[in-house]
Amino acid sequence: MSEIKVDTLTGKTTANDITVTVGATATMSLEQGLAKAWCFYEGDGIVSLLDSLNHASISDLGTGRYSVTYTNSFSSVYYAGNVTGSTNRSGTNDSDSNTTSGITHEFFHTTSTKADTFQAYCSTHGDLA
Repeated sequence: MSEIKVDTLTGKTTANDITVTVGATATMSLEQGLAKAWCFYEGDGIVSLLDSLNHASISDLGTGRYSVTYTNSFSSVYYAGNVTGSTNRSGTNDSDSNTTSGITHEFFHTTSTKADTFQAYCSTHGDLA
């Protein structure tokens, strides 16, 4: 097995033009396959980011609703975000309130009522501005 150690990868034609071969013939853009933001936070009372990439802050918007703000904005509101919560909470993104600079997460009990979550895990994929 070969090993490559580098500090920076730059595309030969343009900075973000790095192609990865996946399987015999399929290829994908390296940049498109990377998460541009992820976070791990606790809610249920005092909300706080425990660890994150590209998240500036988090706010508690009321029972079961949290708003996270990105450090570096996305190029449009059409990005893919996902979130899940612990202790039998299902998480969703409130897509009506997505902006290029942040996203709102909502959590529900299995009974479809909003509920605070103890821990949440999120990741976001898309193009940064």
